[in-house]
Amino acid sequence: MNNQTRSDIQLIPLKEKETETFITNIQVAFRKAVIEEFGDDGTEVIPREEVIAAFQENGAESYNIVYRSQVVGGAILVINQETNYNEPSLLFINVDCHSIGLGYAAWQAIEKLHPETKVWKTCTPYFEKRNIHFYVNKCGFHIVEFFNPSHPEANISGEEKSENIPPEINYFFRFEKNMQKDI
Repeated sequence: MNNQTRSDIQLIPLKEKETETFITNIQVAFRKAVIEEFGDDGTEVIPREEVIAAFQENGAESYNIVYRSQVVGGAILVINQETNYNEPSLLFINVDCHSIGLGYAAWQAIEKLHPETKVWKTCTPYFEKRNIHFYVNKCGFHIVEFFNPSHPEANISGEEKSENIPPEINYFFRFEKNMQKDI
């Protein structure tokens, strides 16, 4: 992707009337990887309630990712103005827009939007090879922790995980990207 194409990416604040479309698009995007890895058992991969909770999180900013006047994805960023340890709580590119550099261009726009960030942090399931490649190889994140039954993620109880997603995908990598050399 050339520099001209990267400049065509915009982060447009999500309007309330666009919420349902955002939720549908993220559910489709997240479901694709689960179906490819485990098949389609009808399990809701990212429940609507989880997306709504992300919208309402303290410090949340919601955006449509727009390329050439077309919505190609979305992001919910959680910005902590006290610590500047921020996270892309939810970030996705629509499935029909994968593999053309839009995710990386969107990530660059996110970094540019929040230059005050000291550390970006996020998690992704172990089987999400595209996400792992994206965060580590494209965006410069480092894997800093592996959550699994012997080392569970502290913010999500086992009960909550088993209700929302199949137990075989309760394995996550935590990533961080230090934005300042002195950290």
